[in-house]
Amino acid sequence: MFSQACSCRKWMLSLISCAYFLSDDIEDATVNKIALWLCTFTLSVAVCAVLLLPISILSNEVLITFPKSYYMRWLNGSLIHGLWNLVFLFSNMSLVFLMPFAYFFTESEGFAGSKKGVMARVYEAVVLLLLLALLVVGMVWVASALLHHNMARESLYDLWEYYLPYFYSGISLFGVMLLLLCTPFGLARMFSVTGSFLVKPRVRFNSMRGKASPWQRNLGYPLAMLLLLALTVVCILMVIFNVLELLFDETAMPRGMEDPRLGTASFSMFGSLGAAVQVVLIFYLMVSSVVGFYSSPLFTSLLPRAQDTNLTQIIGNCVSLLILSSALPVFSRTLGITRFDLLGDFGRYNWLGNFYVVFLYNMMFAGLTSASLIKTVTWAVQREPFSHSWRHLNMTTASIPTPLPSQAL
Repeated sequence: MFSQACSCRKWMLSLISCAYFLSDDIEDATVNKIALWLCTFTLSVAVCAVLLLPISILSNEVLITFPKSYYMRWLNGSLIHGLWNLVFLFSNMSLVFLMPFAYFFTESEGFAGSKKGVMARVYEAVVLLLLLALLVVGMVWVASALLHHNMARESLYDLWEYYLPYFYSGISLFGVMLLLLCTPFGLARMFSVTGSFLVKPRVRFNSMRGKASPWQRNLGYPLAMLLLLALTVVCILMVIFNVLELLFDETAMPRGMEDPRLGTASFSMFGSLGAAVQVVLIFYLMVSSVVGFYSSPLFTSLLPRAQDTNLTQIIGNCVSLLILSSALPVFSRTLGITRFDLLGDFGRYNWLGNFYVVFLYNMMFAGLTSASLIKTVTWAVQREPFSHSWRHLNMTTASIPTPLPSQAL
């Protein structure tokens, strides 16, 4: 009887421990599912931010082409203006609230002494988020007090109308500077990778080149290289033209627009063709910035890997992509890629009205992009004769017979 009681007790303890660990697994699965939902929403906002400017440009061209079409009456300036406001609102909400909450939610375990569960994690994450919000508001208030002393004291309680746009202006400036550094690096990276398929490839590209068909090797890769070169040259020329406009025309400065009058005039001097080129360049710059971001040594650790990406890395990727994409409209307008003015709160950034900041930004982008392009092209040209000479030297050395020991003596 005693042995049976002991075995029954052990069985009950093992059952309780299994139930405890099973409840922990269910709780972690629920937390991860909620965090992934928030990440999915953030990525959706990032995609909308990327599509915001191209949709606005194409909508204007459609209304110019079909000015009296009955089926295009739903497409108007108020709709586009509303889309810009929604993207701005959800970008703020994702950066300031949702992504920090998702991180704190996944890392929290509940306060000490409280009952374990999902709600305990929610309470801890909300408290940490409030503390972080107070810290950020305090830092923004100190920064605004140093820059605008009287305005900061008068608007201490005006959180929504002043501090959130001021904070997002700083985030946008950070995103635009990140685009300035990542885009030329991404362009150089795409040129180097594409060029590796044209010249004698390196070892790691041998298998990829071997799997390619003759059409891809002889036609696809050269056309891809020419397309990259053409898009980059057009982008540099547009930035140089924008620099000249900044020197002689005040309207070239990026500014906000409250009432978009769509369908009156094209935003490109070349009409619909120029607008299509603008859309292509906007997508090209976004792809280049993403490639440069993940190729940078500072952010290589964030690169997602199949079946080997934890939730913290996923949240970091969502935040990074949202910062890059939300700064894309300001980035494109500052460089003069398009003349479509910024709508809503996107045009309220303080630094957009500074001529010296905008002028230096254009000059730095043109200089960095040109330097990256020239360096990549010249290195690819110099590498092929060097590799050919090295192979010839190896073949010559291998053809020299090795003397026998008796001959050497």
